[in-house]
Amino acid sequence: MRKKTNVTVEFVEDAIKEIASLDPAPGRRFSDDNNLVVVPDVKVEKDGDTWAIVMNNDYIPRLRLSSTYKDLIAKGKLSSTEKIYIKDKVRAGKFLISSIEQRQKTIERITRKILNFQIDFFEKGVSHLRPLTMNQIANVVGVHETTVSRAIANKYIDTPQGVLPFKYFFTSGYQAEGREAISNTTIKDRIANIIHSENSSKPYSDQEVVKILAERDIKIARRTVAKYRVELGIPSTNLRRKYS
Repeated sequence: MRKKTNVTVEFVEDAIKEIASLDPAPGRRFSDDNNLVVVPDVKVEKDGDTWAIVMNNDYIPRLRLSSTYKDLIAKGKLSSTEKIYIKDKVRAGKFLISSIEQRQKTIERITRKILNFQIDFFEKGVSHLRPLTMNQIANVVGVHETTVSRAIANKYIDTPQGVLPFKYFFTSGYQAEGREAISNTTIKDRIANIIHSENSSKPYSDQEVVKILAERDIKIARRTVAKYRVELGIPSTNLRRKYS
């Protein structure tokens, strides 16, 4: 194509860079900005040789039952109907306070189990993330899977690897022959590392990435590599190639 159009290699490279920088959805920039500041619900940090879990209770309301209602009941000047009504509301208030406390305890227990299971991730990084399901955590915590799902919905955890949604730690994976199962996130990280280390004048095709992964006992299909590459925001071979 370059020879047919009689243009220089530099012109082709500049054109590729320009095309890659274009926004396929230009109208999106005029939409409302829905970016929100993420406040982690839990922080996991290393304290000496041990790991500590610190709950963020800053946004949790400080609730307590007003002593006024207890005094009204104690004075005995209320009718039976009024007593029943106030006692019912006091029980409801206690239940609400207890539910909030239980919620925080559940999140802390889930975090502890995630930390124990994904300790290599916290210690070494993304490439050591293991496959994990909510059902596995539910079984060890002693709650139903839906309880785990509700407890971690839209919640974030501050880790040495960054602030991440709880759902980040729940991922399926592949069972390598004779080895421990590998999570999809770990495989994506391996693909990114392979592509980042390639010769820019001869970038790897998706099939070549498949072969490299197979040499490392990770056997996945070419279409899976292509899918993960797109999800990582990595362009195709043609767009990655640099001409000399």
